Amino acid sequence: MMQALTDLGEYISSTLSQDVLAAEVLKGELMITVRLAAVQKVMTFLRDDAQCLFKQCMDVCGVDYPEREQRFQVVYNLLSLKHNQRIRVKVDTDAETAVPTVTGVYSSAGWFEREAWDMYGIRFADHPDLRRILTDYGFEGHPLRKDFPVSGYLEVRYDDEQKRVVYDPVKLTQDFRNFDSLSPWEGILPGDEKAERKV
Repeated sequence: MMQALTDLGEYISSTLSQDVLAAEVLKGELMITVRLAAVQKVMTFLRDDAQCLFKQCMDVCGVDYPEREQRFQVVYNLLSLKHNQRIRVKVDTDAETAVPTVTGVYSSAGWFEREAWDMYGIRFADHPDLRRILTDYGFEGHPLRKDFPVSGYLEVRYDDEQKRVVYDPVKLTQDFRNFDSLSPWEGILPGDEKAERKV
């Protein structure tokens, strides 16, 4: 199986030498990195070529590397039932550059690309319906970015007086937090009256 994936990677790299930047088999999976502008061309080739026939797009997801110049990576996971193989296609982009949509190649990519936009803020050029899919319409920011605060910007609650859902800025109170540095293995923590003391 490993040799078949290696051979397929070499075949794709040689056929699309101008568009494929890297191909490697890692942990039993074939991964190729492609140029941003060539993603539609490569995906069409992977779908239609007789040695590939990756007819199903199983997933499109985003990855955030804030320390890199091209901060985001879009990862496409494709499946070939004919050859019983999978391939992972990667493309790098920054926060401003849109990735060409592959919805014309794989219709299933539509919702996946919307999710990557919603969670990471990765834009997809010429997407037929690029809008939020998992967060609320008024949501600010993209919650899976590494620089997004863990607590978020707003909290949602139901206001009984107004009889509706309201959004308030997040307020973290520290009044009731007790930062006790005692180890539970060294003795009894304050407030643990049920524990038995060893004598």
